[in-house]
Amino acid sequence: MRFDSQFEPNATPLKGLNAITYGGDYNPEQWPREVWLQDATLMRQAGVNLVSIGIWSWAKLEPRPGEFDFAWLDDLIAILWEQGIHVDLATPTAAPPAWFYKNHPDARVITRDGTVMTNASRGMPSPSAPAYREACARITHALAQRYASHPALALWHVHNEYGAPVSDSYDDHSVAAWREWLKERYTTLDGVNDAWGTSFWGQTYYEWDEIPAPAQSATVTNPSMRLDYQRFTSDALLQCFIAERDIIRQYSDAPITTNFMASSCPAMDLWAWAQECDIVSNDHYLTASDPRNYVTLALDADLTRSIARGKPWLLMEHSTSAVNWQDRNVAKLPGEMLRNSLSHLGRGADGIMYFQWRAARFGAEKFHSSMIPHAGTSSRVYRDVLALGRTLESLTSHGMVGSATPADVAILWDWESFWAQDLEWRPSVDVSHRERIVAFYNQLWKDKITTDFVHPEADLSGYKLVLAPASYLMTDAASANIAQYVRGGGRFLASYFSGIVNENDTVRIGGLAKALEDVLGVKVEEFLPLREGDAVTLNADLLGVTGTLTGDVWADDIVLDGAKDVATYTDGPAPGGAAITRHEFGQGIAWYVSTRLHASDLAAVLDAVYADAHLTPERTLPTELEIVTRESADGRRYIVVLNHTDHEVTVPVTGNHGVLTGVSLDGATVLQPPVVGRTAHNRGETTHRDDTVVLPEPVAVTSSGVAVTAGGSAIILQ
Repeated sequence: MRFDSQFEPNATPLKGLNAITYGGDYNPEQWPREVWLQDATLMRQAGVNLVSIGIWSWAKLEPRPGEFDFAWLDDLIAILWEQGIHVDLATPTAAPPAWFYKNHPDARVITRDGTVMTNASRGMPSPSAPAYREACARITHALAQRYASHPALALWHVHNEYGAPVSDSYDDHSVAAWREWLKERYTTLDGVNDAWGTSFWGQTYYEWDEIPAPAQSATVTNPSMRLDYQRFTSDALLQCFIAERDIIRQYSDAPITTNFMASSCPAMDLWAWAQECDIVSNDHYLTASDPRNYVTLALDADLTRSIARGKPWLLMEHSTSAVNWQDRNVAKLPGEMLRNSLSHLGRGADGIMYFQWRAARFGAEKFHSSMIPHAGTSSRVYRDVLALGRTLESLTSHGMVGSATPADVAILWDWESFWAQDLEWRPSVDVSHRERIVAFYNQLWKDKITTDFVHPEADLSGYKLVLAPASYLMTDAASANIAQYVRGGGRFLASYFSGIVNENDTVRIGGLAKALEDVLGVKVEEFLPLREGDAVTLNADLLGVTGTLTGDVWADDIVLDGAKDVATYTDGPAPGGAAITRHEFGQGIAWYVSTRLHASDLAAVLDAVYADAHLTPERTLPTELEIVTRESADGRRYIVVLNHTDHEVTVPVTGNHGVLTGVSLDGATVLQPPVVGRTAHNRGETTHRDDTVVLPEPVAVTSSGVAVTAGGSAIILQ
């Protein structure tokens, strides 16, 4: 990922805070003032330098319409600033007061099935309701006027997690706004009818007020209409953000953000959203049921960095241990919090923040972990919080802030394509864009190849290899962009069910996968999805594969049109037909994989693709060893090494300094396995004695300079 022209490496966009930010959400309205004083002291002790405040405070800040109470917030910020703690000040517009819903019942969200949402939980009203937008503007003006010049202010935080827990609304205000959005996009009703193919099933519209929102209907609703409503929803939410941002900018020059949920909340097109933020921030929570959730953590972090166009970003929320909203909220093992944080850091984050600072005693999230859990400051979690704070201070002193995370490989990622693919009546329910992307990403992660994500229309020229695991929808501009990349010498791979429809979810004339035919050198004449449980066998002698490959879910009826088949089906619905192809196109090479390969077989195919792209996978180290590198403008490299295995690992990575261990490394680094049980935590743990924090020490430093690190984590400075 290349930096944009406005970015200066090794600089932080936060106002008055040139450090790796560390802290979390702070909700003082849940606690008496004496606890605020204790918390500020504990925050300073833990190395906290930034807290997010005000996110859920609208009812306390504006107890009645137009009547403001800022005295408590003035006091809170003063207490924090006295300890040198900066604030990320939020507009509280994700949680309107009860009086708003009482006075404006027409602003309530209505779901697609017609359910009217109450205000007994979190969640914004209809983003298109005029009363909501007016109320948001009033509270935002008041906050910006009062706190714009406060020295503690480092960052503005608009709203909270747009699109969650609800995004699209089908209320009357949304329907009216939807029709105006359509007029702006298509100008005429003929444009709408043509884009949506309304001649099918007799859906033609002759008046604008005939167009409904695509609420629940008798059978499958027009998919092109559904796709446009998702675009409208993303835009409607973005208009809310821009309105608040522009009000703040009238008073303040501090940077403005809003916290995304990059890969877990698909309601918004974050490529568009990121262009409107001064700094990208993200919330990420592990899926506890997934034993390899550290891989999807890395994916989310890489995606966030990519959304930020390579610039450092902020991890605005994650958890110290268990979350509270999954079916089984598994606690993190000792050392896991550190490894999670360092993975985000290695993949470009310049801030490590949590939800939340102090555990709530009541409410829906009272069992959510925190930096100070219910067990208090004597807990292992708080000791880990102290240790992480000192580690981040050390990394700041070593110049890690603002450094970049380079990548040679990119995966195409397009929210609009995902919206379209996820609609009903596709050829197979077993085809999942998320599954394919994770499958390819997982192999890259195992091979220690750092990966960016890119929009299909973005500049691809800086990458040795571009992968399209799931690009169902592809615009003409994206098709031309990929062709230009490959023709100019790029290496490209597409998986099945890619390049199928245009931006209106319309199949192009001339065949399936039309958008990629020239590049791939193949024509897909028919989809051949498989029955549940069926598999196909591939002969891949031309790839140098011993034995056969196995696929499931999907196959294609392929006609070669310039490409060569490097693997063929030996059975299934297309025996003897091409299964995997390779096409020399211009100066580049394009591959096509027409079935869902089993994991080990996908690795074998990628080996051949890597060879074409002059990439070397790292296969000598354990697959569950994570390695990622950041680079500073002056050439320093920060190699983050994380051990996710259950055994000790020796890594032949050396450097001038081991930041976590504080020793010079001129031999190798040995990482212990993560601590499996709680009783073993005393080995190498951070201790807390009379406000003195002792950093984790290496278990051993040998005469040859080999550092043996505790907790399965190391950062090596070169």
